[in-house]
Amino acid sequence: MDTSIQRIVVPEHQRMATVNHTFGLLWPLYVEPLIFYLADSLAPRYNGGLWTFYSLILPEDDAGFYIAPDIDANFDVVCIGNGWDGTLTADALGITCSLMAYSQLSFSKRQALGSLMAQHYHRLRAFMLDHPEAQAILGATD
Repeated sequence: MDTSIQRIVVPEHQRMATVNHTFGLLWPLYVEPLIFYLADSLAPRYNGGLWTFYSLILPEDDAGFYIAPDIDANFDVVCIGNGWDGTLTADALGITCSLMAYSQLSFSKRQALGSLMAQHYHRLRAFMLDHPEAQAILGATD
């Protein structure tokens, strides 16, 4: 039995329905703005743009979600909080920012928000461990 997490691109016409199903109003109020803020803070060369939305799927289960800049570029990243600096692809930057946002929001005093973000953090982290840039992402997020 295959238990690996698969990543699929969310088609543009399904983005709003996907984030509404996954996060509801938490997406525009908390999650998306924090991810964009983190990208801007961590990667000085990041200057906005389109992002790709990904659903993470386990066999017969919705396993998670993340977004990444839709650009074929590498970003120099500086993490002031833990002293890590290095280079990440756009996909790895998106995973890093999504993980950081989920982690920060998991400590919310709003129990429903904190619980949902903790679930998404652990699902994305499990996927990330098989990513080619896993060690760099771990360095940036730990």
